[in-house]
Amino acid sequence: MALFLFAFGKLSAQTQNTDNLYKKPLLNVLKEIQTRFKVQIKYSEPQVKDKWVNYAEWRFRTDVDQTLTNVLMPLDMKVNKEKPGVYKLKEYEYYRWEVQDGWAYLDTLATKYHDKASWEKRKAEIKPELYQALMLSPLPAKQNSKPIITKKRVFDGYSVENIALEILPGVWINGSLYKPLNAKGKIPVVLSPDGHWEKQRYRPDCQIRCATIARMGAMAFSYDLFAWGESMLQFKYEDHRRSLAQTVQALGGIRILDYFSSLKETDTSRIGISGGSGAGSHSILMTAMDDRIKLSAPVVAMSSYFYGGCPCESGMPIHQCGGGTDNVELAAMAAPRPQLLVSDGGDWTAHTPQHDFPYLQKMYGYYGVKDKVENVHLPDEKHDFGINKRIALYDFLIKNFKLNGAAVKDKTGKYDESKVTIEKENAMYVFGDKGEKLPKNAVMGFDNLEKLFPLNVTK
Repeated sequence: MALFLFAFGKLSAQTQNTDNLYKKPLLNVLKEIQTRFKVQIKYSEPQVKDKWVNYAEWRFRTDVDQTLTNVLMPLDMKVNKEKPGVYKLKEYEYYRWEVQDGWAYLDTLATKYHDKASWEKRKAEIKPELYQALMLSPLPAKQNSKPIITKKRVFDGYSVENIALEILPGVWINGSLYKPLNAKGKIPVVLSPDGHWEKQRYRPDCQIRCATIARMGAMAFSYDLFAWGESMLQFKYEDHRRSLAQTVQALGGIRILDYFSSLKETDTSRIGISGGSGAGSHSILMTAMDDRIKLSAPVVAMSSYFYGGCPCESGMPIHQCGGGTDNVELAAMAAPRPQLLVSDGGDWTAHTPQHDFPYLQKMYGYYGVKDKVENVHLPDEKHDFGINKRIALYDFLIKNFKLNGAAVKDKTGKYDESKVTIEKENAMYVFGDKGEKLPKNAVMGFDNLEKLFPLNVTK
């Protein structure tokens, strides 16, 4: 009898039937898919370890793509198709949609309004919900501390000084302010948040962009995202990929606007914002939230089928506002303020001219200013803030903020960025080479940051 039970138990463990849910290890299923469909699936051992597929054989179809979807979706996984017959296993990416899915959703959103009045009603619904979604309703109290400002460095046509603003008790947002020399009258401001590129705002291309804007006659404030750049004195890089990062960044943007709006030299009718990549998403959000921004230029950022691959872009439920929205509808909230979209052929902005830009033109048309939204598309370029993307921004600022383009062009009329001095990274620090000047009341670590927000919301 014991021998029979042993044999039966061994048989049932190996046999595929409903008692064991036709269960198979994911590793085995992937190997079977590769054999059956003659394809290659790239994966790492940690991705497949201890993962099982229920009703594995029942999920197979005659089409490999449908089979992969059936197998992986219950595990919150997917594959990216690198080329015909080659796939790469990925965790489910909630923020990345198929192009047609994004377009269809945007078309559905567009049915909610048909003229300026109905769109204004939609905006009035979304805007307060953005603050609520970010836990910024009501806004935290303003800090009474003065900005921390370093010694000014003077260069050819511009100066640079580093500034830290306390946005929460013991939490600072840091940046470098590029100012034109010998400016007369009120000066426009271009907020320049830094995106997800190596070396943060210390990068040469970031310094070149901001210095050139200053040489044209505007102040450019280049600032760090949360747990990025000098903010990493207080928080770890991993904290940048926490949902609360989006809240802290938005609050930082608001407090930066407060600061520059309070300066006597600022022309408050000419405050703009332009960031690339993740900072482009931040630029779209800030413009939707705050009417003090009069011009926006998100670079390689806006897409109806990509919501931002970092929690600092989509970690908080801003895209559930108004019963559901996306980054293109949020960008439309800028209307009728001037807006430039810079897109390229190497990322999620590759299809901008085909669908998303025409939608925005329609929205601006509600205000009779269809030409106030522009798209510079660079189909042969990739995801960066390179020279052609900077030129698009310079042209837009000259046109809309009446900056002095002649100050940064050579005799042939081409932009000349060679007069910009590239500073060493530590010259751009507020708190010293090793953070030795960080105030004693500085919040250290994400756990302590969370204490400044309702625990039942952030947990």
